[in-house]
Amino acid sequence: MKPHLHLFEAYGIEMEYMIVDRDTFDVKPICDKVLEALAGEITNDFSLGRIDVSNELVMHVIEFKCNGPQKDLVRMQKDFQEQIVYLNTFMEKWNACLLPTAMHPWMNPDRETKLWPHGNNEIYASYNRIFDCRGHGWSNLQSVHINLPFANDKEFGHLHAAIRIVLPLLPALAASSPIVEGKVTGAKDSRLGFYMANQRRIPSIIGSVIPEKVFTQADYNEKILNKIYKDIAAQDPDEILQEEWLNSRAAIARFERHAIEIRVLDIQEAPIADFAIIALVVSLVKSLVDEQWMSYAEQMKADEDELRIIFKEASEQGLDFSIHNAFLLKVFGESKPITMRKLWSKILDTLSTKDYEIKDFVKPAQFLLEHGNLSTRILKNIGENPTRETIKGEYKKLAQSLVRGQFYA
Repeated sequence: MKPHLHLFEAYGIEMEYMIVDRDTFDVKPICDKVLEALAGEITNDFSLGRIDVSNELVMHVIEFKCNGPQKDLVRMQKDFQEQIVYLNTFMEKWNACLLPTAMHPWMNPDRETKLWPHGNNEIYASYNRIFDCRGHGWSNLQSVHINLPFANDKEFGHLHAAIRIVLPLLPALAASSPIVEGKVTGAKDSRLGFYMANQRRIPSIIGSVIPEKVFTQADYNEKILNKIYKDIAAQDPDEILQEEWLNSRAAIARFERHAIEIRVLDIQEAPIADFAIIALVVSLVKSLVDEQWMSYAEQMKADEDELRIIFKEASEQGLDFSIHNAFLLKVFGESKPITMRKLWSKILDTLSTKDYEIKDFVKPAQFLLEHGNLSTRILKNIGENPTRETIKGEYKKLAQSLVRGQFYA
């Protein structure tokens, strides 16, 4: 058996995109046809080399993921971009293309949701029976997941403590979902609004969104997973959903693969933007594990309910949100309130001169902080009351940005 990876020895990245019609830009539920054409048979996934593609809950979403843990984020960004371009061309036979951003801007999930009906569909059917997946928080969302490894309980504790502190900062940086059903919502990250509410029928599944103060596997099982399994048991008598992935917190422990999975980043317009964010997030987590900002003992005191408030407000206000929370200000050596934009700029400036992953992505990270998250840039171009045609025109530009591997300006 292979030894477990230690902290930051490699990363697992997953990225989801919509499949849409090239002309209308309506969602196009053909993921099974695409995978069947690639593999020669109906399948849940297919390898394109260093990148795999697979299905998700709904038929208009396809996921790209690295084929096993990898260390080189620069190489990964190029691999993702290459296979995105390949698959985008491959889907021309259905007059379809890939569309970025975390929510389709006018999809009506009540009418347009089509769940994956093939292999592993009993999992999706169970989710649908319990929660009704015809909703934006289920059927209209695309995100990026970062998997960070740990080798033992000690490493898990340090990693979990660091990630808990980073989570409230992420929505401001990565928001890309300002429009729902053709309307500007007023929130920079509308996806997370649905994400925080879509499993309220069984509240323990998502808890306070920010994970609890648990720093060993035994405590995690006792205080989080066992409670979730107990609470869903009546709705899941065959125990189909009683797995680690049922946990829907902003970051979840995957003890089966010795990793913590960060789940709340909106997908961006192209891998160049996604990997700038990924590198910045990984670098910040690593610097916290290194205790560059605050000791591990102090990090463990972070209160999930306080962090949740920041997470929610940042998802609505984006980089303009001003942090007043005393604990978070203390982490980064601030004595007065500071905006998310200024805090992330400070983090970037501090870490870019050291041997962290962000050193290879400084310019794209600077672009993002200077010009705003993707939601801000979309809203600047469409105005407050856009027409369907205006929205379509901008999202066509976003689809072009994805294929070209460029920022949407």
